[in-house]
Formats: sequence, structure tokens, C-alpha cells
Amino acid sequence: MAKAYERIADELRESIRAGQLKPGDRLPSETKLAEDHRRSVPTIRDALRLLQDEGLIEKLHGRGNFVRKARTRVLRTNDRHQWEKNRAREPEATRLETGSTEHDTGLEVDDLVFHASYRETKTDREIAEALGVPEGSALVERTYRTRYAAETAPFALVTSYLIRALVGSNPDLLDAANEPWPGGTQNQLLSVGIELDRIEERVTARPPTPEEAEELELPPGTSVLLLRKTSFDLNDRVVEMSDVTLPGDRTEMLFTTPLERW
Repeated sequence: MAKAYERIADELRESIRAGQLKPGDRLPSETKLAEDHRRSVPTIRDALRLLQDEGLIEKLHGRGNFVRKARTRVLRTNDRHQWEKNRAREPEATRLETGSTEHDTGLEVDDLVFHASYRETKTDREIAEALGVPEGSALVERTYRTRYAAETAPFALVTSYLIRALVGSNPDLLDAANEPWPGGTQNQLLSVGIELDRIEERVTARPPTPEEAEELELPPGTSVLLLRKTSFDLNDRVVEMSDVTLPGDRTEMLFTTPLERW
């Protein structure tokens, strides 16, 4: 038999799914809910906590409990890389029209808020092995955050690594002021004569760190997807690597693999 707080959570859940409580609506106070259901406030809090864990409601400090607004979903497919390569050689005016985030979300350029920061650093052992360079090699580390202007959380937490020796011939690639770069990383690499042959992506999942949960505004219990993207040039050399942390509650990954005919 369901416990009292579970029955209360069921009723509130049904009200949300039926549209009686809409995204952004404030729920009655805990005291009012306790009176309506003839239960104690701690029982109400247990019911609300269950809905918070499901991502249906969120508690805003000092304001109350609200039906959680659905965040913009991201559909990340493996055809995005060919799409990026195709446009890398397009005229700048064409490259300025859209980018990979717009490709994944269906939003327009003017819908987005973008931030990039660069710093020069040295490879540690793990990054050096992944890039195939000696430990201590000079890197350009780029950090990216992009969000929908109507929301406060970014779509992902992105850190990209370029080997400085490969890109240093173009000073523009060392300056974050040139971001967002029309045509993205593939056009940046093209500017120093590098063409990509393939991109390898590895995906794992884990609970978020407290910092990740806060920045991505994750409901309790939501996992993150960790994607490591490694880009190889025509000489089978690693020329760029990105670590991407994706929120599990609004990211869909779709992989389509064409099969050769017999």
C-alpha cells in the first residue's frame, strides 16, 4: 500500500501532467497543502521532495515550490561533424549565419548567449597521452559556455584543447576575443592548413559534482554524460580534443551508422 506522501505526490504529479498546474506555476504553500490533505507538513515535504527528485518541481529559496519549466532539449547526432566540415570552407558571411548549437537545438543565432575564455597551459600526463604529445607540451585551453537567452543554465560545459605548436602560426587562434568563430573549430584548423579525417567520441555517465549540478541547474539525482571528442587529421595525428559535460535531463544523443550493402 502506498504511503501517504506517495499518494500526495501522485495527486500533484497528475495535476502537473494534466496541465492543471503549468510550468512556472507556484504550488500552494506547504502549510496549505498540509491542511488540504489533512497531513503533517513533514509528510508534505516528503511528497514535494519526491517530485523534486523527478525533476517535476523546483524549490526556490524564500519563494516556494514551482512547477519546473522544461529546458530546451539538445539533439546531438554524429552527422554534425560532416555538417561542420562542409561549412568550414564556406564564405564567412555564410558561416556567420549559424553554428553547431543552432544545429543541435533548432534555435537561431540571436537566441543564444555565448561565452569563451582561453588560457595557455601545459599538458599533464593524462592529456599528453590523449593528444600524443610529450608531457608538459604547450596547450591552448578553451572553455565554452552557450545558453538559450531565455534560460540561465548552459547547454553543456565544454573544455577544448589545441596543441599550441600546431596553431601558433595564426595568432587569431590564441585570442578568445575572436570567438564565436564563424565555422567553429574545423574552420580554425583550416586556417593553419589542417583538414580533419575523422572524429572519435567516447561517452560515459556519472553523477555530477556539486559544481556541475549547480552550473547546469540539474534536478537531484540527474546524471551527466561525459563526452570526449578527439579530432584526427589526414596524417592520423590528434589535432584537437574536447571534454564535454552534458546534462542528462535535456540531452539526447543519436548515432546513425550507414552500413555497406552486401
